[in-house]
Amino acid sequence: MRRPRGFSLIELMITVAILAILVAVAYPSYQNHLRKGSRAAAQTFMTEVANKQAQFLLDARNYSVGGTALTALNLTVPPEVSLYYDLTITNSAGGATVSTPPTFTVTATPKSGSRQVADGVLTLTHEGAKTRAGSAGW
Repeated sequence: MRRPRGFSLIELMITVAILAILVAVAYPSYQNHLRKGSRAAAQTFMTEVANKQAQFLLDARNYSVGGTALTALNLTVPPEVSLYYDLTITNSAGGATVSTPPTFTVTATPKSGSRQVADGVLTLTHEGAKTRAGSAGW
């Protein structure tokens, strides 16, 4: 009598099914973890912008706003942020001009098609107010 060697087709199919279930459960969790990491990088950079704005206010008696704000603050957007977010710095009224009294809002808008779209827009104001997708707090 010969002893069977290897696995049967049913055993292999059961193994593949179990692996598929594990992947179906783990992949969304992994994507959520990546989204949180990218959001944290954006939030850290936005806080750095706010700190530089405070220093800029002491020197120039106003905040740096508009398309050249990051250049004026000697900041470059890190790659882990620029891949997923577009950053803008405006006055609190939403404009790119200087306001009286001085204000600013740093806005990180997720790039369309990126994994960060589900997070919504992140904002940070000169008063330290933080919002995510219109809800208070990060």
